[in-house]
Order: sequence, then structure tokens, then C-alpha cells
Amino acid sequence: MSDQLVAEPATASAPPRTVKAAGRVPVLWLALLAAPIAMGANAPVLILPGMADSLGVPTSTATWLVTVFAWAMTVGSPLCAGLIRQRGLRPALLVSAAAVAAGTAVVTTAPWLPLALTGRAVQAVGGAGLVAVAMNLAGSTRRMGVITAGFGVLGASGPLLGSLLADAVSWRLALTLSAVSLLATPVVWRYTRRTPPATTTFDATGAGLVVALASALVLVPTAPLTAALTALAVAVPLVLHTRRHPDGFVPAVLLRSPAFIGSALLACAFSTSYFSLLFSLPRLIAQRTPWSTDAIGTGQLVALLVGSALSWLLSAASGRLGHRTVLTVLITLGALAPLTAALATWGPLLLLTATVAVLVSTGGNAVLSVRAAKDAPDHQRPTAIGLFVLCYQLGGALGPALAALLVLK
Repeated sequence: MSDQLVAEPATASAPPRTVKAAGRVPVLWLALLAAPIAMGANAPVLILPGMADSLGVPTSTATWLVTVFAWAMTVGSPLCAGLIRQRGLRPALLVSAAAVAAGTAVVTTAPWLPLALTGRAVQAVGGAGLVAVAMNLAGSTRRMGVITAGFGVLGASGPLLGSLLADAVSWRLALTLSAVSLLATPVVWRYTRRTPPATTTFDATGAGLVVALASALVLVPTAPLTAALTALAVAVPLVLHTRRHPDGFVPAVLLRSPAFIGSALLACAFSTSYFSLLFSLPRLIAQRTPWSTDAIGTGQLVALLVGSALSWLLSAASGRLGHRTVLTVLITLGALAPLTAALATWGPLLLLTATVAVLVSTGGNAVLSVRAAKDAPDHQRPTAIGLFVLCYQLGGALGPALAALLVLK
């Protein structure tokens, strides 16, 4: 992608249209539109035990408030990308903002866990749509780096801010932080325009198969055999459907693209590692050191902020370093982070793994997202970005589930 952005995706039957006005969308507004979802997702990190006590369930059960949020973001990402492709950015922005507002209202008033889970899911689907809009308006690795660094910065503040809000008011208030993104909606709206509906019909079968596949994969940590068999049973008809409908919900060109497949798999691996460490490290530090909860929260905040800043520097320098060099750095650091967390007993070293994990995850997201879409035709670029984000968000669902299975027992 270049710095000249695609304001509205073209349809399959029309040539792509670039609009210079879209390039003037201030990138900090795009970051504010997308990044608060990370703050809302990470807010429960330090308050899971308190949430569990309030709801009268084990901590591992309360983790479903995190897992459902990540699952809904996972399936919401390609669905919102499909909405952008079919109807344009304005309807996607409006629907997503409304979902965030509605989900937040439900979360703050729900008297039962199932209703709270529903509110979190609606919040997350809306947040996924706002992320999709922002990433489609980014255009370059540098601008994408600002957005993903925003994920890291606000995601880093989420655990401590969630803890402070829970102590001062209620844990429910901590789950409303993703609504901060609504502040950017009116500004971004001014930079979008109406787009004629796509002439192609929505591929409901392909969308359903993608949602089913993502849902099965989310359950792999808790029911490995059943989830794996279900995922396989869904993946086969999805591939066959894509061959019959090469311009459908999953474009066949993406399944033939090594750049997309490799980038998506790496993003999922990096994200899974990051979110697993994010939820595991507070418990590991508490078990292995005499640190207080406040010290752990503050230390983790500083570690994640440093990692987020480094991720922006990495994405900004990626053009000069070259893709192969950046990829080598990301893979090496990505392997060292969980290994160090498993063996280290010194608090600062454990926090260093958080810095490395967020550097790899957010920096990789910026670099790999641009590469993932490079083989897609212009009218399918929103779909490529949406499916890439699905893979990244899948790690956001798998990571907390793994943490609950291995550490948060």
C-alpha cells in the first residue's frame, strides 16, 4: 500500500477508486478509533479474581468474559470487512459504533453472567468493525504502526486502569473502557463518503463457515480433540466453497498467497503468546516474587508501554531494515519471550518478557498486516485485512484460555 489511501473499497465490478481526501485522515484519530478496544480487552487482567468472587464463580470461569470478547472480535473482524466491501466505510462505521454503545450499556447493567457475556460480545463485534475501518484508512506501514502502537499503549494501560476503576467504583465500569473509541467516530465520519452498494451478493455460506471455523479454533485449549475435529470438518467445506466461489467471502487469491498465509499464521502465533503472557505474568510474578499487586500492575504498565514504543520504532524502520531482517527479529524474540517467562524467577526479567511480547505482537501486526494484503486486488483489500485481523484476534481468544488452563487455575 502507498500513503495514498483507498477511502472506500471498490466493488468487484468496478475499478478501484483512490481518493486523496482519505489520506488526510489524521492518523491519531484513527488510533483513537481503533485502540481503545485493546484497553477494554485487557481491563480484566488484574481483576479476574475479584470479578469471579462477585459473580460467585471460579477465576477460570470468569475468564470467559475475556474469551468471549476475543471470540467476538475474531468473528466480527471478517464480518465487518464484508460489510465494508458490500456497503462501504460509512455504514460499517455507523453500525460498529452503535454496537459498541449498545454492548457497553448491557455490560454496565447486566445482573447475570450470561447477559454480561452477551454485552461483551456485542461490544467486541463493534470494536472489530472500528478496527477494520481504521486499518482500511491507514494505508502505509508507518501509519499502521501508529495504530498498532496505540493498541499497545492503551492495551498496556488497560490492566492498571481496570484495577483502579474496579477499586474505586465497580469492575463493570472497567469493562466499558472500549467505549472511548466513540469519541473519534464523528471525526472519522467526516472523512468518509457514501459508496454505491456492491453489485456482488453477500456470501452468507462463506461467512458462516468462517465464523464456525473461528469458533471451533477458540475452543481448542478447553476441548482439544472435539474442537480440532470440528475445525477440520468445517475447514474442508470452506476450502471447497472458496474454490467454487473464488470472489466470495474468502477470496481464493488469498489462499494461494504465501504472503497472506505466512503473515496470518505468524500474527496468530505472536498474538497468542502475547495474550497468554499478559494474563499469566501477574500470577507468575506474585508466585515467584514478594511484589504487591500495585507493584505488579505498575511494572506491567511500564513494560508494556516501553514495548509499544519500541514496536512503533520497529514498524517505522521496517522499510529500511527489509522484511526478512524484521521477520528474523520478530521470530527470534517471539520464541524467547514465553521460554523466559517459563523459567525466570526474577521480577524485572519477567516484566522484560512482557515488553518483548508486546513489541513482537504489535510490531508484527503493523508489518505483517500490510504484507498480508499486498497480493489482494484493490476491491478485496478490506477482506484481506479483515481476515488477517481475524487471525490476530484469534490469538486474543486462545491466549487467555491457555493462561487459564496453565496458570489461572
